[in-house]
Amino acid sequence: MLFDLSGKVAIVTGGNGGIGLGIARGLANAGAAVAIVGRDGAKSDAAVAELREAGADADAFTADLRDGAAVLSVVGAVAERFGGVDVLVANAGTNARRRPEDYTTELWDSIVDINLGSVFACCQAVYPLMQRRGGGKIITIGSMTSIFGFSVGAPYSASKGAVVQLTKSLACAWAADAIQVNCIVPGFIDTALTHQARRDVADLEQRVLDRTPAGRWGSPDDVAGAAVFFASGASDFVTGTALPVDGGYSSFMA
Repeated sequence: MLFDLSGKVAIVTGGNGGIGLGIARGLANAGAAVAIVGRDGAKSDAAVAELREAGADADAFTADLRDGAAVLSVVGAVAERFGGVDVLVANAGTNARRRPEDYTTELWDSIVDINLGSVFACCQAVYPLMQRRGGGKIITIGSMTSIFGFSVGAPYSASKGAVVQLTKSLACAWAADAIQVNCIVPGFIDTALTHQARRDVADLEQRVLDRTPAGRWGSPDDVAGAAVFFASGASDFVTGTALPVDGGYSSFMA
């Protein structure tokens, strides 16, 4: 029963593909009702159709999470549809690979706004709902670049590193409200975004394989177990952590 999410309501931002969809599947399989929030309505509808076909109570909500008013509106809509919010997975993110000297201020701001600003806005929006319910679970998503540098992703690395520190700060602030805040730090996961990275970065696929003791890239579903743990009662005394889900990549020393 430790990992049973029956009766819980989970928001997964960016849950219509990649890691987010893998997490949404895992939460739904554990019994949670799932709200998929994203900018691409058609893609979100397809994700919800998949979850419903597997027997989940799920719905799609469209919002630009860079807009604070839109964040408050969509969180309110989820709470109205499902009766409240118990779990937030703040997964939505983006990247554009450039050398540091080639980023414009506008592109930097756009990446940081999505990867960091929208995470904070979502956390703020769900806090009063969780507080009224007597507790909740917030899961943020970091990156291997939260730990290591990335020569062609300075704003991505900076924002993902900041997400880890934001997680720790929120965990300290909201522990007394029985709200646990933890971060999943995925390794190299096989998604549409990393397909593009492998085209952009020479030998990336083989370099990852050579460094990963598990000997493979991860799949979105590999992240689901960590999300279910952080969303469930099994993690009630775990907060402020950043958990690598990386097949050993961050532990390996050549």
